[in-house]
Amino acid sequence: MSTLDFIKMHGLGNDFVIIDDRDRRFSLSGEVVRAISDRHTGVGCDQFIVLERPTDSSADVFMRIYNPDGGESEACGNATRCVASLVMAELAQSHALIQTRAGLLDCENIGDGLYSVDMGPARSDWRDLPLAKACNTDHLDVTAGPLSDGVGVNMGNPHVVFIVENAQTVDLSTFGPQIETHSLFPERTNVEAVQILSRDRIRMRVWERGAGITQACGSGACAALVATARRGLTARKAEVVLDGGTLTIEWMADNNVLMTGPVATSFSGTLDLSLYGQDK
Repeated sequence: MSTLDFIKMHGLGNDFVIIDDRDRRFSLSGEVVRAISDRHTGVGCDQFIVLERPTDSSADVFMRIYNPDGGESEACGNATRCVASLVMAELAQSHALIQTRAGLLDCENIGDGLYSVDMGPARSDWRDLPLAKACNTDHLDVTAGPLSDGVGVNMGNPHVVFIVENAQTVDLSTFGPQIETHSLFPERTNVEAVQILSRDRIRMRVWERGAGITQACGSGACAALVATARRGLTARKAEVVLDGGTLTIEWMADNNVLMTGPVATSFSGTLDLSLYGQDK
């Protein structure tokens, strides 16, 4: 019988099933990822995370990110903090370098249960998002219900940020998927509805590409702060209030974005892979 050990963690309610495959025991199919990610018949998660051996010798681990639909994502800020906390505990150090498809992410334990991640540069060129055609990414001509005049930001993965009067009242379950699958976004996109509370505090709700509405999104919070700062609505450092809690985001002078927030462990367990139609 082939079994799979996992740990369930979350960052502000954005939750993850994390497995360690650095010894290359498994080759999980998209069907199995979808089954384990299912909240009714599996463990349930917003993203399924696989730890692998890094291909960059300077990195401590490679983090592969799957959405619950079985597709891969390039970046996930909340998962990066969770994985960094595991690696730091394993290595008995306060720093970790996590390799992802979006690049190398520098992480630090700053104490009081908080972890900071340098999420890398905020990119705004239309090719970086990417978009299907050349556009001014400060004002994207995409509309769904109250979502219009969005700001495009790539934080290792694509985001479009909409400034709204009241983020709580936006029907993201209806309008989020319309934006996600709009023809302007050939690789689909994450969607953020953002309300300005003050120069240093914003409210954000998110529709995540391939996952739907989640309690928090680290890369989305970074994109939201960059978008509002580009519009001149906030400072370059602010608290981003999500459904699951608050992250501190700073768009630094070198164009990199620093994200700081907590992590938590829910439980750990072992799965019998034969129950999911896979023996190894």
